[in-house]
Amino acid sequence: MEGLRQVSAWVKGELERTLSFWLDHGMDPVHGGVYTCLDREGKVYSTDKSVWMQGRCAFTFAHLCNRYGQRPAWREAAESCLHFMEAHCLNRDKGGRMYFTVTAEGLPLRQRRYNFSEGFYAMANAEYHLLTGSQAHLERARWAYELIWQLNHGLVADPVGLGPKTIPTTRAGRALADPMIYLNLTAILRRADPDRQALYDGRAAACVQDIFTYHRKEDLGLTLESVGLEGQFESAYTAGRMVNPGHVIECCWFLMEEANRLGDKALYERTLAMLDDALAMGWDDQYGGLLYFVDALGHPPEAYEHDMKLWWPHNELAIASLMAYRDTGRQKYLDWFLKTIAYCQRHFADPEYGEWYGYLRRDGQPTLPAAKGSTFKGPFHLPRMLILLDGMLDELTGR
Repeated sequence: MEGLRQVSAWVKGELERTLSFWLDHGMDPVHGGVYTCLDREGKVYSTDKSVWMQGRCAFTFAHLCNRYGQRPAWREAAESCLHFMEAHCLNRDKGGRMYFTVTAEGLPLRQRRYNFSEGFYAMANAEYHLLTGSQAHLERARWAYELIWQLNHGLVADPVGLGPKTIPTTRAGRALADPMIYLNLTAILRRADPDRQALYDGRAAACVQDIFTYHRKEDLGLTLESVGLEGQFESAYTAGRMVNPGHVIECCWFLMEEANRLGDKALYERTLAMLDDALAMGWDDQYGGLLYFVDALGHPPEAYEHDMKLWWPHNELAIASLMAYRDTGRQKYLDWFLKTIAYCQRHFADPEYGEWYGYLRRDGQPTLPAAKGSTFKGPFHLPRMLILLDGMLDELTGR
C-alpha cells in the first residue's frame, strides 16, 4: 500500500505540472484555442492547429472543473477552445463536417474522411454542458453524436464526399476505432444527458457487440484493428494483420467501465482476456514499454514507426491495469501497473520542464529534437490518465 501512496503523490504532482505546461505555453491569447505543436520547453514550433486537440483540450479542462471544482484558468481554456471550434472548425457548406487542421487564425487547411473531430467536439460540448447547464452546448453534442452514428452506419452520404480509404468494390471492411471511440463517447453523453439514457444504452450495447463479433478473435488471442465486413481475418495483407496494443488496451478499459455499469461479470472477464492478450503481444521484453504496432502473424509491420514507444498507449495501460486491479484484486494487474508507471517515470516524464515526451525510440530515448506536443498530442491522454489514476488511487489507499 505504501507503494501506491507514493505513486498517488507523484500522480497529483504530475497532473499539476502537466496542466501548467499547457496553460503556460499552449493557449493562444490572440486567436483563441490551443497550440499543440510544442517542443520540450513549450515553444511553439508550428502554428497550425489540430481540430482534434481543440475538442480534446476543451473536454479536459471542462472535466477538470467538474472533477475538482472550477478554476478560472481551466474554465477559460475550455471556453477558448469551444469558441474557436464553433467559429472556425465546422465546414458549414458541407453539412457541418469538421476540419482536421486549421491555421492559427482558423482558416481551413485540411478535411479528412474520418469523423473523430466531430467526436471530440461532441465530448467537449457535453462536458461543458455538465459544467454550465448550457442547453445550446448539449444540443451541439447531441447533433455531432447522431451525425457520427449515421456516418458510421451508412445511413447518410458523407457531405464532404471524400469516400472510403480504399475502393469499396475491391476491399471493404471495419475499423476498431469506430465502435471503441463511440462507446467512450456514449459514456460521456449518458452522463451529461440522462434524459436519453435508453438511446445511449442501446448504442453502447451495439458497440460492445461489434467489438466482440467482428474484431475480437478469442480463439486466436487477437484483437484486430481492421477486419472484413463480416469480421474476416484478412491475413493476406499487412493492414489486415495489424494489432495496435495500446488501442486494444484503451478499448479494454472502455469495456471494463461498461461491464461495471451493467454488472456484467462475463463481459468483464472476456475483456480481461483481451487485455492479457494485448500485453502478451505488445510488451517489449528487451527494452520495456509497449510497441506501437505488431503484426499478428509475426511478419514485418508496414508502419515505419511500429517499434517506437508512444506516450498514449502507456497512459491507457496504466488506466486499464489499475482498473483491473481495483476491480479484481489480482496481483498481476498491480504488477503491470507498477511496471508501467516505473517505465513512464524513467522514459516519458520530464521533471525539468513538465509534461511528457510524446515519442521515444524503441530503446526508450526521446526522438530528437524532442516534442511534447504535435498535431496528435495535446492536453488529453496524459491528463485523462492522471485524473483517472488519482481517483482510483484515492479509493485504493483510503484517502
